[in-house]
Amino acid sequence: MIRLTRLNDEEFVINCSQIERVETIPESNVIMVNGKHYVVKESVDEILDRVIEFHAQIYARAQKKNV
Repeated sequence: MIRLTRLNDEEFVINCSQIERVETIPESNVIMVNGKHYVVKESVDEILDRVIEFHAQIYARAQKKNV
């Protein structure tokens, strides 16, 4: 899950595993696999960084359990 910000400054958390694509319109439009979409303040690069960080945290936790 990653935290994003709507245009009205409302923060929300989204399941990043359900993101189908992100478009720039010029804001970022996050389109989910179920067809819903969210227009957010974060840039595409910021969203990508958050998704990568989320998955890195999961991987790191899994590695700790296997030690």
